[in-house]
Formats: sequence, C-alpha cells, structure tokens
Amino acid sequence: MLKGLKISLVMPCLNEESGIRKMLEQVPGFIDETIVVDGGSRDKTAEIAQDMGARVIVERRRGYGLAHKRGFEAAQGDIIVAADGDSTYPVGAASEIVDYMIERRLDFVSAARFPLRQETSMRYRNFIGNVVITLILNILFKAKLTDGLSGMWVFKKNVLSKMKFLSDNWNFSEEIKIEAVLNTGINFAEFPIVYAERLGETKLFPWTVGVENIFFLFYKRLLTL
Repeated sequence: MLKGLKISLVMPCLNEESGIRKMLEQVPGFIDETIVVDGGSRDKTAEIAQDMGARVIVERRRGYGLAHKRGFEAAQGDIIVAADGDSTYPVGAASEIVDYMIERRLDFVSAARFPLRQETSMRYRNFIGNVVITLILNILFKAKLTDGLSGMWVFKKNVLSKMKFLSDNWNFSEEIKIEAVLNTGINFAEFPIVYAERLGETKLFPWTVGVENIFFLFYKRLLTL
C-alpha cells in the first residue's frame, strides 16, 4: 500500500520474455498486486511472470485495449498503474506519480515521455509519428498533451466508470487520455518520465498503426460532437 491506498499494477504483454523479467524486477514494494495480461504469447512471457509472483491472465483474443480492460476488471486496487511490459516504462517512478496525484488532487496522470531524456530510446520515425498524432489529438479535442500515445498511466480505478471506450486495439492508448481530458469529473495531468529503449522485437508496423490511430481520432471526434 502507499499513503493508505491499495495499488495494482497492470501490464499487457505479448511475447515480451526479453523485457518482462526486467520490468518485474523493478516493481516497487508498495505495489499490492501485479497483473500480467498475456495475449497468447508463444514464448516464456507468462511462465516468467508467474515465476516472479505476478498474477497471469491469459487473453487469447488479440488487442492492446482489450488486454488493458481485462486487467482493469481484475484489479483490486484503489489506484491502477498501467504500463507496457517491454521494459520501456519506469514502474519504479509510480510512487512519485502517486504522490503527485495526491498533492494535486488528481484522478488520472499520464506519464509523458517527451522531451526524451535518452534520444536513443525511440526511433526517429516513431518520434515523428508521436508528435504528429499528439498534435492532431490536441487540435481535435482542444487538449494540451505533450504525449498522446504514452503507454503508462496512473489513475483511480473509480474513474473507469466515467469513461466510454470504443477501441480494443492500439488506439486505446490515445482514447483513455481523451476520455480523461474530456470528462469534467476527472482531474487530469501529465507527469514527465524517463523512457528507455525497448527489449525484444516490436510487434507494431509503425506507419500502419500510425494511420489507424489518426483515423480513429477523427472517428472518435465525430462521435463526441
């Protein structure tokens, strides 16, 4: 527990045996439960996670957003820390973010990767894609995000009931922030983190996913007019 609050860590994974061990080694002691949602990995991701004390939920249906939703449903904490299982996000910084939330009476904090502290942590094409998508998101939804596609968030579990999700896929990363920003009952902010270079091969096709993300932003905007 931290500050009297129960904390759950939720990590979606798919073939992340290269990064999941390092990720779990960094989990701070105040985390009450660690949930790894495995999307049907063909490597030893689930086995490693279970051996290291994580609760593993196998979700055979593919989908980044779907994996998060399964993890959120299972989480028992007052606060949920969500982070990708590829070792790029600093789960050890969760205590700082929770402190920040409490001090500022926030409900949802998105961990912002930009400006990058380590330039080699992200390929140039990915950097450009993130900048473009974040810009479009900010224009369409009148937001002021610095990182629209961050994969690490810390939030009070009870805010999920105030959100309406359309995506089960990669678009979920931008959608959860949009929902937090648009909802007047959710106090939202960003918190800067140190983003690291991923371990293992990426499963994304950057340009394809980038185009899908952009189309989703316009689709989401049409439905929120």
